Amino acid sequence: MKPLADRMRPETFDDMVGQTHLLGKDGALRRILDSGFLPNMIFFGPPGTGKTTAANIIARASGKTLCRLNATTASLSDIREVTAQTGNMFGTGGVLLYLDEIQYFNKKQQQSLLEFLEDGRITLIASTTENPYFYVYNALLSRSSVFEFRAVTAKETLPALKRGLDILNSENGTNRTAEDRVLAAMADIGAGDVRRALGVLENAYYAAGAPDSPITLELLQILVPSAMAAFDRDGDAHYDTLSALQKSIRGSDPDAAVFYLAKLLEAGDLFSACRRLLVIASEDVGQAYPLAAAVTQACVTSAREVGLPEAKIPLANAAIMLATAPKSDSAIAAYSRAAEDVNAGRGQKIPDHLRDSHYGGAEKLGHGTDYLYPHAYPNHYVPQQYLPDDLVGRHYYEYADNKTEQAAKAYAEKIRGGKG
Repeated sequence: MKPLADRMRPETFDDMVGQTHLLGKDGALRRILDSGFLPNMIFFGPPGTGKTTAANIIARASGKTLCRLNATTASLSDIREVTAQTGNMFGTGGVLLYLDEIQYFNKKQQQSLLEFLEDGRITLIASTTENPYFYVYNALLSRSSVFEFRAVTAKETLPALKRGLDILNSENGTNRTAEDRVLAAMADIGAGDVRRALGVLENAYYAAGAPDSPITLELLQILVPSAMAAFDRDGDAHYDTLSALQKSIRGSDPDAAVFYLAKLLEAGDLFSACRRLLVIASEDVGQAYPLAAAVTQACVTSAREVGLPEAKIPLANAAIMLATAPKSDSAIAAYSRAAEDVNAGRGQKIPDHLRDSHYGGAEKLGHGTDYLYPHAYPNHYVPQQYLPDDLVGRHYYEYADNKTEQAAKAYAEKIRGGKG
C-alpha cells in the first residue's frame, strides 16, 4: 500500500496546505497559471512542502504530454527519449517535463534541454531542495521562473492531519480519535514537512491498538521521543527555535545558544542547525572576527561528515565560538545600502578604466587603458574612481566600533592620507 501522504495527495490547489503566497487565491503562481500562461519553472524548498503535488496539478491542467525524470537516476539517454517525443504525434501539443532533484544533473545534462525550451517544444518544471542559484546553470535559470516553496507551518499542517485521520478511519472502518493538541504535536514533529507529519500520524494510528483507542501524546512520545522533547506545541516551535538560536548568539549568550542548538539536534534537525550557524557567522559576527565564517564552515563540514550524534560536538564548538565572538553587522548593512542603489537602477555604466581589457580590441574601445595598478604604488594604493559616475561619493560601508574594524579603518586612513 502507498504511504498515506501519497494516497491523499491533493488534486487541486485549493486542497493543498501552505504555499498561499504562490498557490492561494491571490498567489503569484496561481495568477500566472490562471492567465493561461505556462512558463518554464523551478520549484525550490524543503522536502514535503508541495513541490511535486503542485507540479502534478499543473501537468493535469496543461493538456501536454507529461514526462517525469528524477535527476538522481536519469541519464542523457533518458533526456533524449523525452526530447524524441516532441517529434511524434504524442508530443504535438508540447511536452511537459517534470524533473525532480535537478541539482543532480550536470551542466551537459541541463544544457541538453535548452534548445527544446527555447522553441517551446518542452515546458520544464524542475524541483530541488537546494538553492537553484547555486546548482542550476545560468542558461537554464535565465529561461525559467523560480518559485520558492516555504516550510509549511504547524497551523497549516493541521487540516491535512485531520483529513488524513478521516481517511485512515474510512479505510479501516474505525472511529479512532486524536485531540487537537496531539495533532498539533504531530505537526510540530513534521517541522515544515507535511509528508513527515502524515507519516507520524499513520504510524501512530496503527500503533494505537484497539479500533476505538485514541491516539495520545504518550503514544507519540514512545514513537518519536527525541522530537517530542525538542518541540513544543505552539504551532511554530521549529522556526521559533531557529530564531532563538540566532538571537541568543547575536546577544552573546553562549548558554542560551547551546541550549537552542541542543533542541534542534535532539530533534534530528542537523540541516537547519548547520545552515543557520553559517548565516550567523557572516550576518552577526562578520567583520568583527572575519575568521568566524571559516571556523564555522569547518565545524559544519565536520558535523555533516560524521553525522548525528557526534555532529553535536563541532556544532557546539561553533555555537559557543560565535556567541562569545565580537559582533558586527556592518557587512550586511553595507550590502543593503548598495542593493538599494542597484534596485533603483543606478550605477549602470562601469567606468571604462575598470572594464575588462584581456581581449583584442579592448584598447580601441578605451577599456582598461587608464587603469592605475595599485601594487605599483607606495602602500599598494593609488586614488582613482571605482564607483560609476552617478554614484561617486556614495558610502555604503561604515566601520563598526570593534577592534578589527577600527584597525582596518586606521589602515585605510593611513594609506589615503587621513581619509577613511
